[in-house]
Amino acid sequence: MSLKYRIAIIFALIAASVWALFPRTTTERVKRNGVYVVDTVQRVPLKRGLDLQGGMHLALEVDESKGAIANKGEAIDRALKVVRTRIDQFGVSEPLVQKEGTDRIIVELPGIDDPQRAMDVVQKSAFLQFEITDKTGALEKALPRLDAAVKGLATTAGAAPNATVTAPADSAKTALQGLFAKDTSKKTPADSTKKDTAAVTGGAFSKLVQQGQMPGEYYVAQSDVPTLQRYLSNASVQGAIPPGKVIRWSSDTTSLGSRTYRAMYVLDARPIITGEYLTDAKPSQTPTEGTVVEFTLNNEGGRRFRNETSKHIKDYMAIVLDSLVMGRPPVIQGAIGTRGQITLGGRDLQAAQDLALVLRAGALPVPLKIAEVRNIGPSLGADSIHKSIQAGVIALALVIIIMIGYYRFSGVLAVAGLAVYTLYTLAALAGFDATLTLPGLAGFVLSIGMAVDANVLIFERIREELVHGKSTRLAIDEGFRHALPAIIDSNVSAALTAAVLYQFGTGPVRGFAVTLLAGIAASMVTAIFVVRTFYIIWLTRNNDQKALSI
Repeated sequence: MSLKYRIAIIFALIAASVWALFPRTTTERVKRNGVYVVDTVQRVPLKRGLDLQGGMHLALEVDESKGAIANKGEAIDRALKVVRTRIDQFGVSEPLVQKEGTDRIIVELPGIDDPQRAMDVVQKSAFLQFEITDKTGALEKALPRLDAAVKGLATTAGAAPNATVTAPADSAKTALQGLFAKDTSKKTPADSTKKDTAAVTGGAFSKLVQQGQMPGEYYVAQSDVPTLQRYLSNASVQGAIPPGKVIRWSSDTTSLGSRTYRAMYVLDARPIITGEYLTDAKPSQTPTEGTVVEFTLNNEGGRRFRNETSKHIKDYMAIVLDSLVMGRPPVIQGAIGTRGQITLGGRDLQAAQDLALVLRAGALPVPLKIAEVRNIGPSLGADSIHKSIQAGVIALALVIIIMIGYYRFSGVLAVAGLAVYTLYTLAALAGFDATLTLPGLAGFVLSIGMAVDANVLIFERIREELVHGKSTRLAIDEGFRHALPAIIDSNVSAALTAAVLYQFGTGPVRGFAVTLLAGIAASMVTAIFVVRTFYIIWLTRNNDQKALSI
C-alpha cells in the first residue's frame, strides 16, 4: 500500500474518532413541571456507570406477606426475566440486573433522576384483568351481614360498635348526590334493588358507602377509606361479601368541593379475560379521552375477548390492574376483538409509558418487595474518576519514560502511536454506546501497557535484524513481518478472555471486558499499521539515513 493511502486511512480514522467523541445536541420531548415539551438535549458520547456518576441500588425479595411461595428459587428466576425486561425498556444506560443467592434480585440504575418511578416500575405486579361490574345489587343485599360482621369486630375489641366510624356530613352527602343528579333519569338493571346505602341499616359499614352512578359503583370519602380497608381485610367481613363477587378500589380519586372521594366497585370475581394474552401495549393521547394505553391481544385472546364481550353488551367492564380499577369502567357497546385501550384520565404521558412498559414485560410471577435501597451520590463517582485519571496519568507517564528511555527515536514513534491508540479506543467505546465504569477505567489503564507490548515485540525483532547486519529499511520490514504472528497470538488470547468475560459476566465485569476488547482492537491497528506508517514516513524523508535509533 502506498504511503499516501496509509496517511489518508489514518487521518480518516482520526476524523471519525473525533466525530464519535464530539458531544451532540438532539431534539427530544422532555418533561418539565409535569408537561412534555420539545427541547434540545446535549448527549455525551461516553456515558458513565453507577460507580462514576451515582444512581440507585435496589435489592428485591419475594413478598410472602400474602402467602407462602412453594418454590422460591424458581419464582425468583422467572421474576428476574420480567424485571430485566422492564429495566431494559426503562431507558437507563448500562443497568445491572442479576440474581444474588437464591432469593434476591439486585438492580443497579446509574444516573437515575426519578428513584420513585423506578421503584414503582420494578415492583408493579402488572396483573391485568377485565371484570364485569355487578348488576344484581349484591352489596345492598349483603349490607346487613356486613354491618353485623363489623359490629362483631368492634364488640370483640371491647369498643362501642360505632366508636371509630363517623358518617359523612349531610352537606357532603347532598353534594355527592348532586354529582350524580344528571343520571337519575337513566334506568339500570339494578334500579329495582337500589336504595340509599346510608339508610339501609345505619350500620358501621353501610354508613361509609354511598351509591354511585353505575351498577356496582360506590363512593367512599377518602378519609374513611383506611377504615373500610381495615374492615375488608378481616376474614369475617370477607365471609359476608356475596359469593362470586369481589370488591376493588379505583386507582383515582374524585374531588367535590372540599371533600375527596374514592370509588369502590363490586365486580364479578371471574374475569372475562386476563393479561396473559396481551402481546403489545403503547401509550397514546386522544383529544376526547386524554391519556390512554392501547393494547393488542394475540389471536386466541382476541377470540375469547370477542366471545365474552358479545355476551355483556351494555354492561360495564372494569379494567383491573394489580387489583385496582383503572379509570371508570366503560360500557361495552359491541364485541371487542384483539385491540382495546385503557383510559388513564388525567394522568400524564409518562404514567401511560410506564404502564405500557410493565404490560409488555408481563406480570411478575410472584410479588416482590424492596428489601434494600441505596443511593450512590455523584461525589463518590467524582472521587473515583479523579483517582482513575490519576492512575492513568501515572501509568501513561511511566510508559512514555520507559519507551523513550529504552528505545530512543523508535520509542517516540511508539508514544505517538499510543496517542492515536487512546483516541481510537475511546471512539470505539463511544461507537458501541458503551458505558464507562470503574472496572472499565481499570481495563483502559491496563490496555495502555498492552498497547506498547506489540511495539516491544516489533522493536526487539528489528534490533535482532540490525545485529545481523541488515539495512535499516530491510530490518524494519523484517521486524514487522516476523513479529506479526506473536502479536496476533497474544492479542487473540486476550480477546478470547475478554469475550468470555463479556458473555458470562454482568455489570462491572462486562464493562471491563468491553473496554479491554476495544483496547485490543485499537492496539492492533496502531502497532501494526500506524507505527509502521510512521517508520515509512521517516524513511522517505531520510533516504540517506544509515542508523536507526532503537
